[in-house]
Amino acid sequence: MVRTVRFHEHGGPEVLRLEDVAIGEPGSGEVLIRVDAIGINRAEALFRGGNYIEPVRRFPARLGAEAAGVVEAVGAGVGAGVTGIEAGRPVSVLPAFSMNDYGVYAERAIVPAAAVVERPDALGAVEGAAVWMPYLTAYGALLEVGGMRAGDTVVVTAASSSVGLAAIRVARHIGAVPLATTRTTAKKEALIEAGAAEVIVTAEEDVAGRLLDLTGGRGAEFVFDAVAGPGVVELAKAVAPGGTLFLYGALSGEVTPYPGFDLGMPALNLRTYTVTHETTADPERLRRAVAFVTAGLRTGAFAPVVDRVFGLEEIVEAHRYMEAGAQIGKIVVAVGGHR
Repeated sequence: MVRTVRFHEHGGPEVLRLEDVAIGEPGSGEVLIRVDAIGINRAEALFRGGNYIEPVRRFPARLGAEAAGVVEAVGAGVGAGVTGIEAGRPVSVLPAFSMNDYGVYAERAIVPAAAVVERPDALGAVEGAAVWMPYLTAYGALLEVGGMRAGDTVVVTAASSSVGLAAIRVARHIGAVPLATTRTTAKKEALIEAGAAEVIVTAEEDVAGRLLDLTGGRGAEFVFDAVAGPGVVELAKAVAPGGTLFLYGALSGEVTPYPGFDLGMPALNLRTYTVTHETTADPERLRRAVAFVTAGLRTGAFAPVVDRVFGLEEIVEAHRYMEAGAQIGKIVVAVGGHR
């Protein structure tokens, strides 16, 4: 029996329960992981609350798609030593599966071998659980889909999130210019320190006007937006002709209009993006993404930013803290004393 976080109904953080659950053995193409740390993501709060893009298919339901730990057993069909997935190897679990099928909020978890990568020696468990979702998301949208290049400008909203901070570093790494937005001044200095060229405080400034000023009236080639809702109209005003406004989250919880007609039908590309559909589900894109992120970690260009670490028994508090939105970077849950 393994201590596992499950929920038996939709609701707030209080519906999460730590229960003893039988785990079994990994099947074909699967790996059994001793989980040492878990990366907490907004998608899990949405899934728990019944507001995610994928509905819960059955209760009790599990959570979690990002973790770090050690391989304990390998199922049939997994080539030992070929990808570093063999018993005793430290690994990270990538967000590459449905939480209806697998979940890593547990002391041990069975996951698809295709969702496991060998963890670099320099990364401990907490860091190994905090790095992949942010950098894979930013890389997949901005480079694989968008084709961002040196000299381009990218606007990063909700920039103090782990994905926002990763997007800033990815842009800097390739020579693009990251402009960050944040709701209040509380996180402005931290965003400048993280590499943002400029920070726009949305509660106090004319967002579109400031962005146009900063780009010499040209607008930004890319907007990487986690908020959605009515604010996309202002953001769209500052997109360069032919530029792309990516919607990868919906933190506002409000209806998102299509701004093209209200703005006079500019040459605007507006599209949604999810890392699980467009990056980790594609073996070739995932291979390139892992190589890109691993190289950045090796040189120090990339690094996980961990805001706070909770214990597994504090999972309700961890979700409450995430929903409060005060963090800068990643929230991680440590398992078995691996802090």
